[in-house]
Amino acid sequence: MTKHLDAELGRIIEATHHDPFAVLGCHWDGDQALVRAYVPRAQEVRIAEGDLPMTRVPNTDLFEWSGDGAPLPKHYSLIWRDEGHREHIARDPYTFEPQVGDLDLYYFGEGRHRHAYRFLGSHEHEADGVAGVRFAVWAPNAERVSVVGDFNQWDGRRHPMRVRGGSGVWELFIPDLESQHVYKYEIRNRHSGQVFLKADPYAQRHELRPCTASVIAGTSHFEWSDAEYLAARAEADWQHQPMSVYEVHLGSWQRDMEGEFLGFRELAHRMVEYVTDMGFTHVELLPITEHPFDLSWGYQTTGYFAPTSRFGTPDDFRYFVDCCHRNGIGVLLDWVPAHFPRDAHGLARFDGSPLYEHDDPRRGEHRDWDTLIFNYGRNEVRNFLLSSAVYWLTEMHVDGLRVDAVASMLYLDYSREEGDWVPNQYGGRENLEAIDFLQELNVVVHDECPGALTAAEESTSWPQVSRPTYLGGLGFDMKWNMGWMNDTLSYMAQEPIHRQYHHGMLTFSMLYAFTENFMLPFSHDEVVHGKQSMLHKMPGDEWQQHANLRALYTYQFTHPGKKVLFMGTEFAQGLEWNSAGVLDWYVLDYPLHQGMQRLVRDLNRLYRDSGALHRHEFDWQGFEWLDCSDSEQSVISFLRKGDGNELTVVVLNLTPVPRHGYRIGVPLPGSYREVLNSDSMHYGGSNLGNGSEPLVADELPWMNRAHSLSLTLPPLAGIVLRYEG
Repeated sequence: MTKHLDAELGRIIEATHHDPFAVLGCHWDGDQALVRAYVPRAQEVRIAEGDLPMTRVPNTDLFEWSGDGAPLPKHYSLIWRDEGHREHIARDPYTFEPQVGDLDLYYFGEGRHRHAYRFLGSHEHEADGVAGVRFAVWAPNAERVSVVGDFNQWDGRRHPMRVRGGSGVWELFIPDLESQHVYKYEIRNRHSGQVFLKADPYAQRHELRPCTASVIAGTSHFEWSDAEYLAARAEADWQHQPMSVYEVHLGSWQRDMEGEFLGFRELAHRMVEYVTDMGFTHVELLPITEHPFDLSWGYQTTGYFAPTSRFGTPDDFRYFVDCCHRNGIGVLLDWVPAHFPRDAHGLARFDGSPLYEHDDPRRGEHRDWDTLIFNYGRNEVRNFLLSSAVYWLTEMHVDGLRVDAVASMLYLDYSREEGDWVPNQYGGRENLEAIDFLQELNVVVHDECPGALTAAEESTSWPQVSRPTYLGGLGFDMKWNMGWMNDTLSYMAQEPIHRQYHHGMLTFSMLYAFTENFMLPFSHDEVVHGKQSMLHKMPGDEWQQHANLRALYTYQFTHPGKKVLFMGTEFAQGLEWNSAGVLDWYVLDYPLHQGMQRLVRDLNRLYRDSGALHRHEFDWQGFEWLDCSDSEQSVISFLRKGDGNELTVVVLNLTPVPRHGYRIGVPLPGSYREVLNSDSMHYGGSNLGNGSEPLVADELPWMNRAHSLSLTLPPLAGIVLRYEG
C-alpha cells in the first residue's frame, strides 16, 4: 500500500475526506476490479452478487475485494453483519455518478436558479434504474459533509458526500432509501475541524418540535383541483376588485376539544366555512414555515421550504390551499426574508462560517430580535430566498407573499446606534444589496407566478415601494399603510371631547393615499405586548367602546385601500391576543360582540358589492372629500366613486353627540339611500339614523355643490349612503 493511498484511506477512516468516491466504490485497472467499502462496526462484509467475501484492512473498518470484475454489476450490493450479528444488505452508493447537473450548479452559483429547491435538499430519485434518495447541500467551507439519520445510526462515517468542485455543493445518492426517514447533515469545518449537525436548509419537511431533524418528504402525489381558480387569478384585474384579508395565526385561531392544534385539513374546512360566511376574500397566514419556538408566531423561521409539522404534512397544507381555492378564497403567506434565528441546527454559521449571514455583526445581526441578517449580496443566499418564494407560489399554489419587516432590510442603520452600522459604498444608509434583492424578488414572482401578489410591511416613507422596478420602484404590488394605521388608532384613542384638536390625524392619510397601492391593516402587531385589544384601545364605557370600534371599521372599509383584519378583532375580542391559547370565541354569546361580527360581515358584503368602494382604490378617481374640516364637531364626509354614476356617500360622526339636520353637499340630484349605519340596533347601536327610505337631495347649494342632503348623524357612528339616481 503506497504512502499516498495510506493517507487517502486514513482520511476516510478519520472522516475528513472531501471526495470519498476517489477511495470507496469500485475502481478498475483493465479487467481487474478493486472494491473498497467502509462499514463501521461491521464484523464481516461480502459482495452479494457472487457472494464474494471482502477482506478487512487490518485494524480498520475498511473492507476490500479485488479480482476479475467480469461478474460484477455496475451497482452491486453489500451484505454485512454487525456487532449484534444482524445481517444488512444495501447497494453501494459509491458506484453512482454525480446526479446534480452542471447547469444547475452554474445557475445556482450565478444566483439565477429560480428552482434551486428541485436539486438541493432531499429528493426521491432514480439513477440508472435504481430508486433511492438524492441529497445535496451548499457548504463551501466544509472539509467533509455526511448524511446522517435513522437509517445509518447517525454515524457520519457511513455516508460521506462528494463536493462538486468549486460550487460548494455536496451531493450523495443513497440507493434503496425511502421517504419519511429523518436526517441531518454532519459538517466538519475545514479550518477549525469542528463537527456539528445541521438540518437541511432546503428540506420540505421537518420533525415536530422540539425535535429538529429534517424529514425526507418524498414526491408529492397530491391531486390539485384548483386549475380554474388559478387560471382566473392569472387574468384577474386585482387592482379594481375587492380584497378583504383575514389575518390568521393557525395555532390560536381554533383548537380541538383537548386544546391541541388542529391539522391543516380540519382547519381548511373550518376556515372556509367561517371566512365565506364573513365575506373575506383572502386569508393571510402568519408564517407557517417551520419554526422551533411557538411564541415566535413563525417569524423566526428555520424551514424556508417546509410547512410546519405542527399542523401536518406538506400535502396536508396543499389540501388547505386547494380547499380555499375551490371555495374562491385566496391564500396569502407571511414570508420572512429579513432575518433568521441563531438556533444551532439552523442556518447560523451553517458550515462553521458566516455563510447565510454577514460576518460583521454591524451588518449581520438584528439587535431588536437577536437574530441574524441574510447576506443579500451573496448569489447563493439570494438564490435560497428567491427559490423559497417561488416554491410557495408554484409548488403550494399560494396566491401571494406579505414580506415581513421590509424597512429593516432597506436601511443599514435600522434600529442601530451611531457607530453600530456600516455605510454602503457611497457612504449612505441604504442597503443597496437588499434593495436589489427585493426588486429581483418581485420580478421573479411576477414572471414565474401569474396573478400572484406581493405586499410589503414597510413602515417608513421609502418612495415607490409599490411601483414597477422599471420605473425605479421596489416592484411590490401593495404596501401596508402603517402611517394610516398609527394615525387612526391614535385619533380613536382620544376622548371624543378632545378629538377636535387631533382632527388632522384622521384626514392626513388622504394627502398621500395614492402615492402607493396601500393596504389598510389592523394586524396582530396592534393587539399584543401591552397595546391592548382593538376594543380596549377605544375610550369610554362598554357601549361607547363598541360604538367607537364600529365607527373605526366603517372608516376602514370605506377608506381607499385593500383591507386587513386580524382574527378576533372582527368580533371585538376583549383580551389581547395570546398565541399560546385560543381566541375568546365565547364572547359571541353577548349581544355587543354579536353585533360587531354582524357589522364586519355586512361591511365585507357592502365593500364587495359596491363598485364605488373598490373600483378605484389606488387613484383619485375613486375619492373626493365633501368636508374634511369640520373639526369642531369631529365629523368627516367624503365620496367614494366607481364607474359612471356609481356613487357612495360616507359620513362619520366621532363624538357621542347625535347631530340632527346635518347638511352635506352632494354632486348629483336624485335619491340617496342609507345602506349601512354602524349605530343600527342590529349591530348593538342606539338605532338612530335615516331609515330605509330614500332621501331626495334638495336643490339647496351647500359645500360648493348645487344639491344637498339633510341627515341625522348617530353618535360615534358612520353611515353609508348609496346614490340611486
